Amino acid sequence: MPVISANGIELYYDRFGDAAHPTLLMVSGLGAQCVGYDDALCEQLASHGFDVVRYDNRDVGLSTWFSDASVDAVAAFLARMGDQHVEGPYSLSDMAADGIGLLNALGVEHAHVLGASMGGMIVQTMAIEHPERLLSAAIIMSTTGEQGVGMPNDEVLSSLVTTMDPNARPATREERIAGAIELARLIGTPNVWTEEHLEQRHSMLVDRAYNPEGTTRQFVAIMKSGSRAESLPTINLRVAVLHGDADPLVNISGGHRTAELIPGATFHLLDGMGHDLPAHYWDDIVVAVVGNIDRAVQ
Repeated sequence: MPVISANGIELYYDRFGDAAHPTLLMVSGLGAQCVGYDDALCEQLASHGFDVVRYDNRDVGLSTWFSDASVDAVAAFLARMGDQHVEGPYSLSDMAADGIGLLNALGVEHAHVLGASMGGMIVQTMAIEHPERLLSAAIIMSTTGEQGVGMPNDEVLSSLVTTMDPNARPATREERIAGAIELARLIGTPNVWTEEHLEQRHSMLVDRAYNPEGTTRQFVAIMKSGSRAESLPTINLRVAVLHGDADPLVNISGGHRTAELIPGATFHLLDGMGHDLPAHYWDDIVVAVVGNIDRAVQ
């Protein structure tokens, strides 16, 4: 199992393509395991001449879990909405340092980076705090951390709070899979997934690693980290921002605002896409990501 020590923890990672090629680091979202970036998507990106590296963030999948740390997601959310200090075991800065630590451990000096959702927030943080290590950045269905920007709709917010309630968590494997499918239907792109696909995908994810407490701690890290609005204009990097206009979890205003604040960033609309990465959109995503990289290395 490819697990490596980085930034004081253990990180699981996979590699696609030739390690001698330029590295494209794939950063996952809230509670998302790295296998959420489908093998076929990673292989498609690798076919353009990249060493594609995906990894499990801390507290998810097969990387280190922070099981001893207790957090309150609702209290963190209310504190953030009230501009108060949020307590938590780690922040997005720590998670960004994990990705940089993985590059260090793999002997990669510079990399292109791609992040979806919370992964896009981590990529923003990398670009702000570790600019010398990045060659380009792609930010998908993410936001700036500003209040009132990129917010979920009321139904999704209510569901998200429920999933973080330790008293409401499913007890059996079947209930866990059913809950994951229900959330995927709620936030995902409409009418693109078959029942068979959803069942197979979420069974695999639940069986690989089930850690809802880690997802809660990652959510608190987002709240703890606050807004990046003041720092995003300092980014001097080729950045592509991609966002679907049917995203109920991170409203498209988050993508528009991210592109507005980063000098020279390009915005790419993914028409009809929700908060997921259906195969139907892979060609558009790959074209935008590879085109951004080509502009960065010219």
